[in-house]
Amino acid sequence: METERLVMRRWREEDRAPFAAMNADPEVMEHFPARLTRAESDGLVDRIEAQFDRLGYSLWALEVRESGEFIGFTGLALQTFEAPFLPAVEIGWRLARPAWGHGYAIEAARRAARYAFEEAGLDGIISMTAVPNVRSQAVMRRLGMTRDPAEDFDHPRVPEGSPLRRHVLYRLRRP
Repeated sequence: METERLVMRRWREEDRAPFAAMNADPEVMEHFPARLTRAESDGLVDRIEAQFDRLGYSLWALEVRESGEFIGFTGLALQTFEAPFLPAVEIGWRLARPAWGHGYAIEAARRAARYAFEEAGLDGIISMTAVPNVRSQAVMRRLGMTRDPAEDFDHPRVPEGSPLRRHVLYRLRRP
């Protein structure tokens, strides 16, 4: 898939090294419980690709169309951990630090949301993040997602006592 400036595609072997570097970057991973090792990062790529094979969608690798540079991912991920609002498909993104501030996340998220409704036939999608992650929440609002504070939750995969445990939940319904 393409947007005005981006290519959203399946993952390639050459994406793994820059993705691992991104997942080890303390700024990129500020709102996650831990940075990822190379093995953990590669495992994530393997799970992403397996979801593509199983569902036909997942987290697309993002590259800047003009340069071919890999900058992260945006896409759709089936979430099934224990929470009252799950299972559901989450729209999410993670970009390398040099790609921040260029509008790439919202550009790719708009295309992924269109895919969710028009091609995958989903009735709604969610997005979630730790309360302190205001940048991601801004993308959610720009995408037209809405939040009901009564749905905020403690993420069961984040350790108790962590300032990242409390999460906000945003929703977007099919137009």
